[in-house]
Amino acid sequence: MDDATARMRLETMLHELDRSIGVLRGDPVALQDRSAADAGADLTDADRTQAMIDAAKRQRTAVLAALKRLDDGGYGQCVDCGRPVPEGRLEARPEAARCVQCQARVERRR
Repeated sequence: MDDATARMRLETMLHELDRSIGVLRGDPVALQDRSAADAGADLTDADRTQAMIDAAKRQRTAVLAALKRLDDGGYGQCVDCGRPVPEGRLEARPEAARCVQCQARVERRR
C-alpha cells in the first residue's frame, strides 16, 4: 500500500474512532424510576459500553502510532524484527505494527 493511501485510511480510521468514542461517552439518559432488574441491566450496559470505549482507545493509539511510523519512514516494517509487514496484512489492518510471526509471539505472551 502506498504511503498516501495508508495515510488516508489511517486518518479516516482515526476520525471514525474519535466519533465512536464520543457517541459511546454520550450524555447520560435522565434517570427514571427503575426496578432493581432495570438497574442491573443498566450496569451491564455501562460495563459493555466502557469495554467498547477501552477497545476504541487502544485502536486509536495504534492508529496514531502507525501515522507516526508513516511520518518517520518506518511504516510497513515490523517494529520487532524489521522485516516488511505483508501487504495483505496492511490492507486488512493499516495500523498493524508487526509482521504476522511477531504479532503471534506477542499474543502468545498475553
